[in-house]
Amino acid sequence: MFGEILKKLRKESGMSQEQLGKCIGVSKSTIGMYEQGQRMPQNDSILKSIATLFSVSIDYLLGYTTTEKTADELGIERLSLKEFPMIGNIACGVPIDCIQSNDEYKCASDDIQANFCLTARGDSMINAQIFDGDTIYIREQSMVSNGEIAAIVLNGSEVTLKRFFYYPEKDQVILQPENPAYHPMIFSGPDLNSICIIGKAVAVTHHL
Repeated sequence: MFGEILKKLRKESGMSQEQLGKCIGVSKSTIGMYEQGQRMPQNDSILKSIATLFSVSIDYLLGYTTTEKTADELGIERLSLKEFPMIGNIACGVPIDCIQSNDEYKCASDDIQANFCLTARGDSMINAQIFDGDTIYIREQSMVSNGEIAAIVLNGSEVTLKRFFYYPEKDQVILQPENPAYHPMIFSGPDLNSICIIGKAVAVTHHL
């Protein structure tokens, strides 16, 4: 019953299996197995995400009732979602090779004012609540204010995520990690030419 109802709701919304999977954090093949009755969601959070996405109750999704109560009627806030290009990994630790587009997307709230997203790798930003595997949403801009977290390309080939501090009187930039186990990265004079800010980190989503 769940699979038939899910397929009906998905088709009525004009979504593909791939798009639905991205919105709730599962693969296209998993959606296919849901719809064919070969698998049920493994935890309540997936059911809640589906119910919120389509503005129905969980009881309706599971076939316990034929009354298609909306999320508003149930006191559930409906999410408005959009897709963000996922263009690779970003180092929260030792800088890694420069990010590149891979034609993947992440579905998240359209309240996030970002142009693309990256997967955090490493633990240098854990005190900013950014952990290995998290998705970081980046708004494209060539400069950030002191203390803001930026995605920065170094030497044209490596990329890192750090708090940015610029001191023009010293002709110096400090890229500050959020983990005392790591040292700040300090640039001055001609070395400043090796730094290129590609955007400001504006949101993060955690993954269990």
